[in-house]
Amino acid sequence: MVDSTYTTRMQFTARRVLSLTDLTSLNDNDDERSIQKLLKLASTDAGKVAAVCCWARFIPVAKPVLAGTGIALAVVANFPAGAADATAAAAETAAAVAAGANEVDVVFPYRALMSGDEQSGLNLVKACRAACGEQALLKVILETGQLGSDRNISTAARIACEGGAHFLKTSTGKTQPGATTEAVAVLLDVIAMYSKRGRQVGLKVSGGIRSVEQARQYLELYEDYLGAGTATPATFRIGASSLVSDILTVLLPKERDVQ
Repeated sequence: MVDSTYTTRMQFTARRVLSLTDLTSLNDNDDERSIQKLLKLASTDAGKVAAVCCWARFIPVAKPVLAGTGIALAVVANFPAGAADATAAAAETAAAVAAGANEVDVVFPYRALMSGDEQSGLNLVKACRAACGEQALLKVILETGQLGSDRNISTAARIACEGGAHFLKTSTGKTQPGATTEAVAVLLDVIAMYSKRGRQVGLKVSGGIRSVEQARQYLELYEDYLGAGTATPATFRIGASSLVSDILTVLLPKERDVQ
């Protein structure tokens, strides 16, 4: 027999996680049909996601569908390689914003940092933040699994914050490991430090999060650092492709069974 209290708690968590999710598709073989299918999951009877994240070339497909829904359109730049060319990354960011992106997830030049070059990362984040202007949020993907050490992760996070990042993001999802609680704890140390200085920097956890239970762990970890109830779409996101399917299984079990 299913515990009704547990079910209610899971449904509450699932609904909250849904509202914090960046529903994502960044496959090499994505096409208009696959993006249209993705967009149908962005708003259901269970609720709405925070954003849809896709390649910039699909802005003309996604923008009209999301118009008026309150769901942000996020695209990626300098993705997934994380080159150190600030000019190219800024141009890509500017083009995406001009085309209608509300948010840009740009890959930090993590390889440059690992070779001892901190300036390239700062230059790139500053340039991309300037390209976003006041029109779009900048989420900086640090690729924490590749940075490896807590020291590297912390350094990259601080550089991104100094460069003007609105959010720190763990992973592209293209390398392993993706998100880990250990790496997220390091990012939260940096975010908490900036919070004490009066500067809000959000966190986006991405890379391998497929279930409500996994998402719950990161949500609770965030609020352990920043306080109960502080996770909102303005401060905390979960980037995922298959997570929404698990959420809908919890919130709309009958409908999912029919499908």
